[in-house]
Amino acid sequence: MKPFSYVRATNQNTAIQGVANRQSAKFIAGGTNLIDLMKVEVAQPDRLVDITQLPLSEIEINSDGLRIGALVRNSDLAYHPEVRSHYPLLSQAILAGASPQLRNMATVGGNLMQRTRCYYFMDIAAPCNKRDPGVGCAAIEGYNRIHAIFGASDKCIATHPSDMCVGLAALDARVRVAGSNGDRTIPIADFHRLPGDIPERDTVLEQDELIVAIDLPNSPFAKNYHYLKVRDRASYAFALVSVAAALEIENGTIKAARIALGGVAHKPWRALVAEDILVGAKPIQETFTAAATATIREAKPYRHNQFKVEMAKRAIVRALINATEKS
Repeated sequence: MKPFSYVRATNQNTAIQGVANRQSAKFIAGGTNLIDLMKVEVAQPDRLVDITQLPLSEIEINSDGLRIGALVRNSDLAYHPEVRSHYPLLSQAILAGASPQLRNMATVGGNLMQRTRCYYFMDIAAPCNKRDPGVGCAAIEGYNRIHAIFGASDKCIATHPSDMCVGLAALDARVRVAGSNGDRTIPIADFHRLPGDIPERDTVLEQDELIVAIDLPNSPFAKNYHYLKVRDRASYAFALVSVAAALEIENGTIKAARIALGGVAHKPWRALVAEDILVGAKPIQETFTAAATATIREAKPYRHNQFKVEMAKRAIVRALINATEKS
């Protein structure tokens, strides 16, 4: 691990100024991802700005929905009564990720900033455009079993690792951030980036922007939902494919639908074509299969991850069936 300086921010402004104009400075809270990356020298910040003393640990209920402070622990969010009652899809997605010990330490803001678990990214001896721009991507011709089938580029085929973010994508969350140039709110669909020509950037955040909260709109999806995670072992493994499915069913017809996929792209992948097929249709397996089939038409697998295409199709159908059976 390389030497670095450490400061503890006493308010939001000092936190932002602590990283401003320092490309290698990082915010730290739970540290469940950043510290791991520092230990293997994938991340080498020259300054850590500790934000754990900032007043960002509250979950507030308001007329528009829910506001979740960036420092809320993942376990506290998953088990919060309001989340379990009105956003159970999010609770299920969070509890599908990591271990209880990690969820007790990890924060919501940090979860949004998780970096890929691509094994070439994690190995500093391997070429990786995400870690060292311009050197190439070993995964494209390498062992790419866990990699993207949607939205990849010729620079990077890594996937986003978070389960929580897949649930947030299905629920149309919005990310509130603060920076030197003021505050702004970013729809979760626009927060994470596809790799394109600059795969080293995972999000649209500027260097000095701090996540302060996540807003969840009032949701009609508390009754018919399911988070399905397909992985190599039953616990503590990242998704090969995951599906966050939510339906609003009225008089035997789907009134609204949300589907987001994890483990298949550089960001949580909204299946918008599938959602269009579902709305106005009957909640039956034939409809679900048509929606899943339309989704995977966009897939572009690599040598070792072609299995993900059929897996994604079946996972979408199964998640929708499970969501319907909750009625």
